[in-house]
Amino acid sequence: MRAWLRDTAGGLSATYWYLWTGLLINKVGGFAVLFLSLYLTSQRHAGTALAGLIVGTYGIGGLLGTLAGGVLTDRWGRRRTLLVSHFATVVALTALAFSTSLAAIAVLCALLGVAQSMAAPAFVAAIIDVTPAEKRSRAFNLQFWALNLGLAGASLLAGLLAQWSYQGLFLIDAACTLATGVLITWKVPETLRRPVTRSPGGLGTVLTDRIFLVFVGLTLLQALIYTQASTIVPLAMHADGLSPSAYGSVVALGGALIVVGQLFVPRLIDGRRKARVLALALLTNGVGFAVLAAADSVVLYLGAAVIWTIGSMLAAPPNAEINSELAPLALRGRYQAVFFLTFPAASFLAPSLGGAGLQYLGDAHWIVVGVLGAAAAALHLLAGPSRERRVATIRAETAVTSDVG
Repeated sequence: MRAWLRDTAGGLSATYWYLWTGLLINKVGGFAVLFLSLYLTSQRHAGTALAGLIVGTYGIGGLLGTLAGGVLTDRWGRRRTLLVSHFATVVALTALAFSTSLAAIAVLCALLGVAQSMAAPAFVAAIIDVTPAEKRSRAFNLQFWALNLGLAGASLLAGLLAQWSYQGLFLIDAACTLATGVLITWKVPETLRRPVTRSPGGLGTVLTDRIFLVFVGLTLLQALIYTQASTIVPLAMHADGLSPSAYGSVVALGGALIVVGQLFVPRLIDGRRKARVLALALLTNGVGFAVLAAADSVVLYLGAAVIWTIGSMLAAPPNAEINSELAPLALRGRYQAVFFLTFPAASFLAPSLGGAGLQYLGDAHWIVVGVLGAAAAALHLLAGPSRERRVATIRAETAVTSDVG
């Protein structure tokens, strides 16, 4: 077992592990967005639909922040972008802790979305910079594992702390983000070794890459489905009379499953076509959420969480690998930015549409989510062959370039 863990985690640079540690610290303290919808309905007395719209402003800000983060990652470098993102996030979270007006909270949510999402392209670009191609699957799998290890800890703590003080959740989140900023300042060097002054094509090249954009669109569908867990599921549980700590247990179970099982996923899917793995993953996600149409107790919510978590575990490694394989070096930050637009977009669309869906469709909302998962699975199977041909072409070109060099 010890040798297996050493093989799984070894061979990665010190810079990677400092980045990994920063991600873990951020997630352990990442209470604010996770419990924002409950905070708005229980403490600020917003209706379900209004709470969804306010949480959705976080996604709008994230769209802008992700694009800005991608461009700055290529121009400023990875390190500076990460520092600006983290310290601006501290300011936004602290302001949210002391705001009472729903209008002010909506504005601050948008600013928080801008600040937090700037970091995603820089984090991934830095990981790719310091990790050889043959070790990236391992690196991304460990990254996903860290995110969910932190999420499990955050869920357990936040479910208890929410009953004590929602304001405290915002301040603890700010403190953890500050700690990550300090760690990056102290230990993470700039990983962009060659300054990029004029990247060929810029965002225009990314936005006309149809194969990449189809992949991004399918990732958006995946994010729309999975974001239900952090935006609409807590509202559904609240409507069923369940407590914030019950929701914390549901999220913690998903995180615990990933912590225990994620390191074994690569062995299950190695050698299998990525499109088929992603199709199975999306179908499983959809089934997990469709089960909620009949859920009215903690036990049923926990069972559904097991199903959708398995889908997410299967999807994580091939999704990250495809994203890194389709991104050329000179435009790495911009490709990451467009890819990561899917997550703030889902942060806006999932609560905005899902809040209304839950309010007006009731349990039928979860059937719609299940159908969306099945449709996404079919589309992955259709898109897979052309994507695989593109990746093969890029690998061949890279090999030729390396030989010439």
